[in-house]
Amino acid sequence: MKYMLLIYSGSADAPDPCTVEDWVAFDKAVAEAGILVSGHSLADLTTATTVHVAETGERAVTDGPFAESREVLGGYYVIDVPDLDVAVDWAARCPGARGNGAMEVRPIAEF
Repeated sequence: MKYMLLIYSGSADAPDPCTVEDWVAFDKAVAEAGILVSGHSLADLTTATTVHVAETGERAVTDGPFAESREVLGGYYVIDVPDLDVAVDWAARCPGARGNGAMEVRPIAEF
């Protein structure tokens, strides 16, 4: 089953307790385990664009992420593992789970 591991940092200003080497090691581990489907780091949140469409169909486009969000989505992995327990185990290994970070684990719906 495929799961998306969403990587959140506590805030844009929070210090990152992880080194580049930590991320490289995790990338290598998921690739070598044969479970990596895809994954990307996102560009700085200042490059985000938010789109809202009203019931009238009129759209509002604003620069930046949704203002009330305290956490910053920094990237994701899609992994293919047998079940949620295994996905949670991999999420816990991810450097993004450390410090003020958090990992959201979501199954990918298959239609």
